[in-house]
Amino acid sequence: MATTAKLQVENNNPVVAIQGLLRGLLENESIGGVLVPVHHFGKSMPMPTLVTDPDQLSGADPLAPAFPMNSAKLLSRLTRGQTGERIAAVLRPCEIRAFVELVKLNQGSLDDVVIVGVDCMGAYKNTDYRTFLAGRDPFEATLAFHGDHGGTDKPDAGGVELSAACKSCEHPSPANADLIVGLAGADLRDALPVLADSARGEALLNALGLPAMGENGRAKTLEALVKVRTEHRDAMIEATRAVTGTLTDLSEYLSACVNCYNCRVACPVCYCKECVFNTDVFEHKPWQYMGWAKRKGSLKMPTDTIFYHLTRMAHMSMACVGCGQCSNACPNDIPVMELFRTVAARTQESFGYVPGRSLDEPPPLSVFKEDEFQETVSHMA
Repeated sequence: MATTAKLQVENNNPVVAIQGLLRGLLENESIGGVLVPVHHFGKSMPMPTLVTDPDQLSGADPLAPAFPMNSAKLLSRLTRGQTGERIAAVLRPCEIRAFVELVKLNQGSLDDVVIVGVDCMGAYKNTDYRTFLAGRDPFEATLAFHGDHGGTDKPDAGGVELSAACKSCEHPSPANADLIVGLAGADLRDALPVLADSARGEALLNALGLPAMGENGRAKTLEALVKVRTEHRDAMIEATRAVTGTLTDLSEYLSACVNCYNCRVACPVCYCKECVFNTDVFEHKPWQYMGWAKRKGSLKMPTDTIFYHLTRMAHMSMACVGCGQCSNACPNDIPVMELFRTVAARTQESFGYVPGRSLDEPPPLSVFKEDEFQETVSHMA
């Protein structure tokens, strides 16, 4: 049974309580920095920030319903070499899962990282988060979002809804974290449970000297939340399959794509140093464009849009964690997250693979199993 400690909340402000928790970690001699979302200048979108001075944690807001980027790729940059110091990284569940996949692909390391996971009640798209703020102090907006019980109060959001990725995410609870801040079901104005989920987390939690805390209904709250989100996910996948089942349907679905490749840049597990679509492979000659246009009577520009997305699907469907940053980054609001989750659901189910579930599970296409897909193998009589 994991140790659960009580993080007391003063003045009805759980954000300040978590800042205190992070300050305690940073004051531990074994931690050199904390990676956490911070409101810079007191009013901006909270951006991932590497904090080394405890006094600069006053802008930290890991509970904000904003998700401007997936920090897994940033943590990858911080751990691909030796810094000589450990980092505590405050991450959403999908960020942890993406980082685990990157570690499997030798794009990062957990050796000098302490993962602090937070139960995720969801976030808004970048544009909708600004609408949600509506001139309010960002910390006040964060408290309004979470209400009294871990975001289950459904506060007034100014007419905007959680991102489609968050509404269909069936992993609100962090896995593979060292410490977990249990928001789900907690009385956020009173106290927050902090769970040690590894030996490393246990040592840090003991060093903080927090009192023990009993069961608070977190498991039941998470179970209900997963049920709602899973139903939404299944409906989303069914609807997406219905409008992308043929190449013609897929072309129409992606018709507004301008080949900006923002979805590739925003994807936390797309790690190639040089993407083939950024080379001259797809810089066609003028006479080729004219020839294709004459053959068909017209040619949609830019070309290679469908091939780009099909390539992305082939590369990423096994590792997609459903964070939704691809859609968040799309300038034309193409629901690419829905498309990728739909494709990923089928490929991941085929291999019985959940990306980020365990460090001990190698990516399916990196290993060979003789007994795999026996139903497709022809046997000689």
